[in-house]
Amino acid sequence: MSEDAASLHTAIKACTLCAEHLPLGPRPVVQFSETSRILIIGQAPGTKVHKSGIPWDDDSGDRLREWLQIDKADFYNPAQIALVPMGFCYPGKAKGGDQPPRPECAPKWHDRVLDTLPKDRLTLLLGAYAQKAYMSNTSKLTMADRIRAWAECNEANSTLIPLPHPAWRSRLFMAKHTWFEDKALPRLRSAVDAVLAR
Repeated sequence: MSEDAASLHTAIKACTLCAEHLPLGPRPVVQFSETSRILIIGQAPGTKVHKSGIPWDDDSGDRLREWLQIDKADFYNPAQIALVPMGFCYPGKAKGGDQPPRPECAPKWHDRVLDTLPKDRLTLLLGAYAQKAYMSNTSKLTMADRIRAWAECNEANSTLIPLPHPAWRSRLFMAKHTWFEDKALPRLRSAVDAVLAR
């Protein structure tokens, strides 16, 4: 029998597994409930999210909500949407951006979180780390090829949706791959609308 979401939230908030590696200390940032039928798996919190404790509380979150055409009220409603990064805490700075998500986090927590969610959920995989973990069968494809294959797939009920991470670099991705806005975003929005019954 799976854990209840409230107890699991409490356990996650108390986690210090990676504390010695975290420059700002542990502050796990995650959102989910037993009824979250959309699961968004990203990378790891940045400094702004670490400070606020609110997932996707930054420019990347604004861009993601624009892609989804969803407002903050729906986005931050755990009854509908689970926000579960590959690493729950800010991992620190690296040259040109942030460090990768801590490798200890997802193996420790993801299965337990996913076990609390509905089985008929829609999963959005944002960026290379999430796609490597959950779409390992497509590892030989570039991210662009992986996303385009999904966008052009005739399978109506795909439950795994690969997307670029919506950081500022995604503007470069969209400029280079114009099909993303023309083909991928309408299909993404249709899939999200169907789950939220909008």
